[in-house]
Amino acid sequence: MSTLLPLGPDELLSTTRSVRKRLDLTRPVAPELLRECIEVATQAPTGGNNQGWHFIVVTDDAKRRQLAEWYAASFAVMYGNPDAVLGRLPQEDTAYVETTKKVISSAQHLADHLAEVPVHVIPCIEGRTENLPIAWQAAIWGSLLPAVWSFMLAARARGLGTCWTTLHLTEEKAAAEMLGIPDHVMQGALIPVAHTLGGTDFKPGGRRDLDRIIHTDTW
Repeated sequence: MSTLLPLGPDELLSTTRSVRKRLDLTRPVAPELLRECIEVATQAPTGGNNQGWHFIVVTDDAKRRQLAEWYAASFAVMYGNPDAVLGRLPQEDTAYVETTKKVISSAQHLADHLAEVPVHVIPCIEGRTENLPIAWQAAIWGSLLPAVWSFMLAARARGLGTCWTTLHLTEEKAAAEMLGIPDHVMQGALIPVAHTLGGTDFKPGGRRDLDRIIHTDTW
């Protein structure tokens, strides 16, 4: 069992950040460490006790390069014009705009270096959501996403950095073919995993006014 960082529950939850610029691209991640994180992840809730999750751990250089190419192409479409993205934000909330500017810069760094991140973890779930009612879609995603977040929390507790990404899913079918994923299984994300540069300390992220999102009894 690996040594865990001395983090209380609230600190663990609030400092598990999207790590991009501080991912150590040169230090390998031990398979046993990843296995521990996945074991913790499988304690997450799962609809009907189906436990239909799967975690593809990608360390092959060629496959990581291909995933990174797909990611970068999607990133260029969505964020290739940062000024346009920032221009759609509420300009009166200057702190939010500035934080988003930093996030885009950080995300560009990841897009430039994703192929170098030593491990890509692709969480998957049995079942497809296409054309299903909302309730069924929620049940399927609700059986995967808590486990993925638990994986990221477990990684943080072990000194690893992660980041939730989905942009490679514009090429989901091609990625499934490359990785041998069956047709009835859906990919939910791509989580870069690496040790972190500059130690293991992280701060809570900036967030907008809480009163903006709390609705009691009605919107």
